Amino acid sequence: MIVVAKPVHPMRVVLADREAEVMSTLWEHGPSTVAEVQGYLTDALAYTTVLTVLRKLESKGYVGHAEEGRAHRYRASIGRNVAQRNALRDLAAKLFKGSTELLLTHAVSEHGMSEAELRRLRKLIDRAMAKSASLGGNKP
Repeated sequence: MIVVAKPVHPMRVVLADREAEVMSTLWEHGPSTVAEVQGYLTDALAYTTVLTVLRKLESKGYVGHAEEGRAHRYRASIGRNVAQRNALRDLAAKLFKGSTELLLTHAVSEHGMSEAELRRLRKLIDRAMAKSASLGGNKP
């Protein structure tokens, strides 16, 4: 029997640190049992702790499970990109007055990016500007 958590769209994803770590294991390793997730985690957590985190994630609609005999195999119901987008939006709102520009400016100026990272960032900016121009956007 498969139990699917039903997300509400648009979904606002908020993950505590431990929840984010558990979600990362599901994104990286795919559907997993509690024992498998427990083994993937960097910290040694009790089985019941991992189960509690998975159940909380399921109640939020971020995880679903399928029964496999006596075990449950948990899988991510949301993509990593959805969680990342929400985390950046929340970070910008909390610490950068809602400004993505301030967030990015801080990241570039304060975190010693390598030349290769800066070139990749430049390419992304150039693509975004070309896309904006082709859509007639002239957002300051």
